[in-house]
Amino acid sequence: MLARIGLYHLEMTDASQLTPGRADAADLAFRQAGIPSPELNRYMYTAVGGDWYWIDRLGWSYQEWLDWASRPEVETWVAYVKGTPAGYFELDGVAGGDVELAYIGLLPQFIGKGYGAPLLTVATERAWAIGASRIWLHTCTLDHPDALKNYLARGFVMYDQGEYEQELPDRRPGPWPGARE
Repeated sequence: MLARIGLYHLEMTDASQLTPGRADAADLAFRQAGIPSPELNRYMYTAVGGDWYWIDRLGWSYQEWLDWASRPEVETWVAYVKGTPAGYFELDGVAGGDVELAYIGLLPQFIGKGYGAPLLTVATERAWAIGASRIWLHTCTLDHPDALKNYLARGFVMYDQGEYEQELPDRRPGPWPGARE
């Protein structure tokens, strides 16, 4: 199906803009993936993004995933609740001090439990810690309905928006084929 999608570009240009969100997150722990793992990145991408039409990377080969995860500018962090992966974020540091929050999100069973704000807070703090002069991201109307509100509540500012059309599958892909049938 052809869909018209709203696209939002957001940024944070100073660490003082961050409004932390940590409520309800006492049992949330974060670990950086210290060894590039295409399996981990692909799993998190599909498990987190399957309900939001994250389809851009679905056709990537193992080598493409490995190349992405192995780039020294890329950091993958996993959020855990009681030892169980609950979500993740990927940071992509680029020349000039910009750091892109490339992907961020929660697995379906952890949505609505108060983890989104602390996940974004930790991702933003980490981006500043690695030397960002600017953190940027984009989101769209296909994302979780509260995603844009969370970005704005944490202090990100919209600097551009627009629309585009994209051909989408008739159904959201879910975390793996047939998962939502």
